[in-house]
Amino acid sequence: MRWQHLPVLMLLLALLAVPGSAAGAKYLYGNPELSATIAGTNEFAPGADTSLTVIISNSGLNTHKIVGSTIVTPDDLPNTAKLATVTLKSNGTPFTVKADPQFLSDIMGGASRTATFNVKVADSAAPGTYVLPLEVTYTYLQEAEDYGDTLRYNYQKKTETLPLTVRVTPDLRVEVLNIRSESLNVGTEGYVSMTLKNIGHDTANRAVAKVVRNGASPLIPTDGNAYIGTFEPGETVDVKFKVAVADSAEPQSYPLDVMVAYEDYEEKTVTSRAATIGLPVGGKIAFDAVSPTVTLHPGDKSILEVVYKNTGAAKVYNAQARISAVDPFTSSDDTAYLGDLAPGETATARFEVSIDADATLKEYGIDSEIRYRDDLDNSKISDTMKVQVALEKKQGALFTNPVFLVAIAAVIIGAGYYIFVYRKKR
Repeated sequence: MRWQHLPVLMLLLALLAVPGSAAGAKYLYGNPELSATIAGTNEFAPGADTSLTVIISNSGLNTHKIVGSTIVTPDDLPNTAKLATVTLKSNGTPFTVKADPQFLSDIMGGASRTATFNVKVADSAAPGTYVLPLEVTYTYLQEAEDYGDTLRYNYQKKTETLPLTVRVTPDLRVEVLNIRSESLNVGTEGYVSMTLKNIGHDTANRAVAKVVRNGASPLIPTDGNAYIGTFEPGETVDVKFKVAVADSAEPQSYPLDVMVAYEDYEEKTVTSRAATIGLPVGGKIAFDAVSPTVTLHPGDKSILEVVYKNTGAAKVYNAQARISAVDPFTSSDDTAYLGDLAPGETATARFEVSIDADATLKEYGIDSEIRYRDDLDNSKISDTMKVQVALEKKQGALFTNPVFLVAIAAVIIGAGYYIFVYRKKR
């Protein structure tokens, strides 16, 4: 670089450093232009409890711009919606908004913000189109007055109402009427009959009524489907299901869910919301061996009589008692027919048993159980019961002992011989 060019370069740098030499910009016209749309579907079924996400967009433009070296550029643009707050309302609609107003901060021109609201649709909502008002409150720069090196901002606050169009779709809703149960006892299987009513607004095609287990409820459907066909709004149908009750249940009411699977107005296969009902469960079917302790004797073949009582809450059919004979007992006839037993009734079973001659004299508990059929003709087996049997020495057993009898005979023969010889000598 030649030394003669240095003064010129320094002059140019000095001119660039002079305040106000850079060009500024001023916008004469422009303002926010807001619109709102729903992200995702805008269709909801009656009873829906969902999150509604709204996109608020700003399409406002700044149409006139002045540029000059003496103009100071303002911090904000007139098309920016500053400090925006949105509130979703539900005036005159079957929607309930469960959310407070939401702060979105600034929405610049060409940008957007999102807000999410929790919304509940009324169960009784009629199908149709509704408009939810979305109120947007914001501040914008109306004018920036230039006083040389100073700007005076004139902001305006504005509230706009943006319409959000939503649609309630027709659906099938089930109301359960006239519930009837048969033979629902702990550990058994029974029937549940009910009347279903379509209180919705959709005509269900190829409808199938279902009962489904509610969580960990001991009510477990074993035949849980019933075909309905076409199910019109306001129509009622009678259905019947088979339900089992777990052994762990207690005599009380338990929940069961009822729903309908069907083809809706768009020919899509859907399932209605579950209606939960309560069903009373009766006590368990049970038996007791109520006869007193039976006394038998070692070495005998005897008839063991046992009285059984139905201590449960339901009638049983074709009951048969059985014993499990173990040492020192044996049995060639260990089953006895009891017949039908209503709650509280008793029946006597007779078993033929043999006892080992060298059996220990004490009290024994012989296992016994009852096989029966319930109201639905299911084969069941009771819990194991103990039949108490005491082994005792038979009274007068000395006179039936062979060794004792041989000894007596020897004494009698000896005495007779002695008498015969003594008389002969005389």
